[in-house]
Amino acid sequence: MRGKSLSELVRFGVSIERDLLENYDALISERGYATRSEALRDLIRDALIQQKIEMQTDIHALGSLTLVYDHHARNLVQEMGEIQHDFHDNILSVMHLHVSHDDCLEIIALRGAVSQIAELANRLLSLKGIKNGKLFLTLPSSTITEK
Repeated sequence: MRGKSLSELVRFGVSIERDLLENYDALISERGYATRSEALRDLIRDALIQQKIEMQTDIHALGSLTLVYDHHARNLVQEMGEIQHDFHDNILSVMHLHVSHDDCLEIIALRGAVSQIAELANRLLSLKGIKNGKLFLTLPSSTITEK
């Protein structure tokens, strides 16, 4: 129960279409959840996190930016380095992997205001030579249910 006492738990009923519930049960089984409640708690947390990130761009977040790029692209590595230096306070770590003759994968662990992290991600993702990328944001667990 992730540190919550039984007295803090609230039970409630949910009405749902049978086919939707059957699909939900199949999904949570595939993902290894022991109960519907555990899966529902994660869905609720995710919705709260996304709402806070969208509504409060100054909120402190954690994240990762994954980039796939052509390491032969002219000046790309230098441009990426310069941008990362501009945001050095937001970067916790960088992992660089050579995945093929032409492609590199870079994973950047991030922290800071959502607006700063988004600006860093947008600047990197828009560089010529970046083939694909994705930003993932979350919140420190202590701030998920804060109002």
